[in-house]
Amino acid sequence: MNPKKKNPDIKNKTGKSADAAKDKWVLRLYVAGQSPKAIVAFANLKKICEEQLKGKYSIEVIDLLINPKLGNEDQILALPTLVRKLPVPVRKIIGDLSDTERVLVGLNLLPGR
Repeated sequence: MNPKKKNPDIKNKTGKSADAAKDKWVLRLYVAGQSPKAIVAFANLKKICEEQLKGKYSIEVIDLLINPKLGNEDQILALPTLVRKLPVPVRKIIGDLSDTERVLVGLNLLPGR
């Protein structure tokens, strides 16, 4: 058996195969409370994810009014900000995510203009 070849029967901590975990998108949306922009940004993000990623994503909403130190890791300077943690490389999009084409390009789901 080739030790470098992946065994599809091996599961990670979540019980999914290593390949399934690799397909997962991890997104963080940094907001400041329940502001209108934050609500719109979350709704737009949810819609885009449902249309483009169909269950292969997780969204973590981080409210910097509650815990401002959490923004340090991703160097958040403006709100709302979306950070794509996985797949790498990390990408950031600032704003309410209402320009769907710009968000898709920014997440690398569409080729650039």
